[in-house]
Amino acid sequence: MNKLMLGAAAVALFVAATPAMAQDDSGVKLSLGGYFKGYVNYSDEDAVRDLDILRETEVHFGGETTLDNGLTVGAHIEAATDAGEGFEIDESYVYFAGTWGRVNFGAEDGAAYLLQVAAPSADDNIDGIRQYINPVTFTGTAIDYDNDLSTKSDKVTYLSPVFSGFQAGASFTPEAGDASRSVAGNSPEGVADTDDVWELAVRYEGMVSDVGVILGAGYADGGDNTDEWNVGADLDIGAFGLGLVYTETEVASVESDTWVVGGDYTVGPYKLGISYLNTDDDADTYDVDRFTGGVVYTYGPGMTFRGSIAYTDDDVSDEDATTVTVGTQINF
Repeated sequence: MNKLMLGAAAVALFVAATPAMAQDDSGVKLSLGGYFKGYVNYSDEDAVRDLDILRETEVHFGGETTLDNGLTVGAHIEAATDAGEGFEIDESYVYFAGTWGRVNFGAEDGAAYLLQVAAPSADDNIDGIRQYINPVTFTGTAIDYDNDLSTKSDKVTYLSPVFSGFQAGASFTPEAGDASRSVAGNSPEGVADTDDVWELAVRYEGMVSDVGVILGAGYADGGDNTDEWNVGADLDIGAFGLGLVYTETEVASVESDTWVVGGDYTVGPYKLGISYLNTDDDADTYDVDRFTGGVVYTYGPGMTFRGSIAYTDDDVSDEDATTVTVGTQINF
């Protein structure tokens, strides 16, 4: 693993040392993007409103330029902009790319997440790999299965080129959980949430006969009995999709595991999907089952109407809820 990361560092140093001139001296020009995800949510959960509005909004700044030697240099910044959140930076990193692969440098997800396989979903904002809209409150946190042990802490990630459908990646995060620093030198030793985090991942996308196949696996190690790994598979047979994902996380010797299975069917602008998720831990702090079904309708480029029904049950807290969540996502 160390040799892989040293190799990625050597590539980055080579890139920095290679003389090249862009067409002008204006650097990377950023353009504006982002999304709005807004829903009306009905829930029969006790002690909460029957109806409420749930939303997630981000503004993105990004751009890239390609130098005369073929090196692509880019930057990407994301900020949450919902009312009450102010303007909170979520991601900020630069990247270097070429025929040799890509290096990300800064606050961004690591290789274990970037190459992770997602199961089909009813609405990927609600039952996808990373949950952006949670229609219930009793779970206390998002119900998803993203492998993000290193969070979006500052890190270096190398992603290989795609060879015959295969791609590999590796990341190094010094003491994940530390805030970004600029004028105060290195962070104090041992005050972050975890030790250094190392990640390795591999992914395959291709066709086997008439079946689209996506396979992936990833591992992250944070030291001190802290690690996380995942395996996943997704098959596309004509208009039908079927997928299965398993992920396991251990933090301070407490182990949790998550199973997800999903299926979808696409016809024209409509996608119908279903999914089942189970997540629990061996400390008996939660044991959640969630069943979700829904439809996504694309009514324009980057614009979708979404509706789903979900039943969520937590055996440990003895709480459950049926939710109906209807809304739209607009990318800009």
